[in-house]
Amino acid sequence: MQKNKAKRNIAAMAVAMMAIEATAQIPTGYYDALKGKSGPELKTAVHEVIKDADVPGYGSGKGKTWEAFYSTDRTDDNRVIDRYSNDVRHFGQPGSSVSGMNIEHSFPKSWWGGSENQAYKDLYNLMPCEQKINSSKSNYPMGEVTDATTDNGCTKVGAGSRGYKLWEPADRWKGDFARSYMYMATAYQDFTWKGTQALQILEQGDYPTLQQWAYELYISWAKADSPDQTETKRNEAVSQIQGNRNPFVDFPNLMDYIWGDSTSFAFDPSTTLCTSAYTPGSGEPEPPTEGETIYQALFTSGDGGCTATNDALPYEGFEVWTLDTKYGWKGTGFANYESHAADATLLTPEIDLSDCTEATLTFSHAANFFADPADVLSVEAICDGNREALEGIEWPNGNNWTFVESGEVSLSQYAGKKIRIAFHYTSTDTEAGTWEIRRMTVTGKKDASAIYNTTNSPTGFDPSQPYDIYTTDGRKAETKPRQGIVIIRQGGKTWKRVAGSDR
Repeated sequence: MQKNKAKRNIAAMAVAMMAIEATAQIPTGYYDALKGKSGPELKTAVHEVIKDADVPGYGSGKGKTWEAFYSTDRTDDNRVIDRYSNDVRHFGQPGSSVSGMNIEHSFPKSWWGGSENQAYKDLYNLMPCEQKINSSKSNYPMGEVTDATTDNGCTKVGAGSRGYKLWEPADRWKGDFARSYMYMATAYQDFTWKGTQALQILEQGDYPTLQQWAYELYISWAKADSPDQTETKRNEAVSQIQGNRNPFVDFPNLMDYIWGDSTSFAFDPSTTLCTSAYTPGSGEPEPPTEGETIYQALFTSGDGGCTATNDALPYEGFEVWTLDTKYGWKGTGFANYESHAADATLLTPEIDLSDCTEATLTFSHAANFFADPADVLSVEAICDGNREALEGIEWPNGNNWTFVESGEVSLSQYAGKKIRIAFHYTSTDTEAGTWEIRRMTVTGKKDASAIYNTTNSPTGFDPSQPYDIYTTDGRKAETKPRQGIVIIRQGGKTWKRVAGSDR
């Protein structure tokens, strides 16, 4: 069995470089099991997809790590890609180790007790590394180094703000290592972590596995350093050898659906941002279960087109609603160590539900220094000149900064109309708490008959004017598909067209 496995790895390595020269292509249906999941359920679904890998043997020689590195970490001019140092070294014969370099583990084997198992040989966990910095970084976790004792211009080693030793990669590699750590914490989430260093960064159990400080830092690094051609080519080359993939390279925003700001939203591999071409599995397309996103805003990244109106202010120039890049929209009547009476509303832009038969509002919010937030705060819908408070909202306790989800708040009574959502804040001279709105989404289910009532004639369609594109299963397409039949809606009329052609 081991002999046959080695032969398969050698053959895979031989074709890996040829394969990655072609357009990156995720196997059809590979990620289908992730659809509709989020948070812990999504992480476990990813684990099931990637947990089994046909890893090569460890070390140098045929069918082993250094032969794999010849495919995964070699430039066109035969240079070793060393993500830990700026030294320049070149490969010799395939399978030969490179002088002055080690095989470095991002997750050391001591973190799971020392067994030389699949994780120990997993190429997503292994990189060629200059020997001195490899020795210096030891088995420390990856994080921000505040007091470096070693710095080779590419990797820092030293103390971090949390009081223990860490290593920190260069900015150009931070996203690569962050996605590697996310992969390891997911592929091997069922491991029992052991030792001081492991338990400084990991916790036992399938979720979240990475400690909060770690996944928040790695998400920020991954967003600042998105997958580039070098990382994508490595993912393809490793996939050719091992048969599994790093999904955090394939889907740069997958991390948000597992640990980040999108854990209350369903992930869909066929529609989300993807660095490689992905085709869902064969069969009839499933109808959308979550509805189409009509409006979505992450207020830590922008104002979402919202505006504030003031009915009563403590004094001239006071702003009840302000935007904070860490917490989102903040409403408060507290200033200069005093509570003030105020009445102000945060208004969304117009939200068009005219094609919807059902609609739902969800948002994430926190409230502190309130006896009961529901008594003084409200979320309202403005429609046809009328303003009505929405019901069924999950409210925070009012005595901490913990964000809670609103739950699914029905907007179906406004289906077929255009509305604005109003976050209405009030305070008094004795109680002026703070209300924070971090994220908001409106989804709607549209009347499929309005989409499918089409004509094959392009007469009247003006591509220079705004129009919407739908797939044949009734979903609105965010980008124009390159192939297949699409439905185009413009000015209340619809046409069936062949994507990528004038037919």
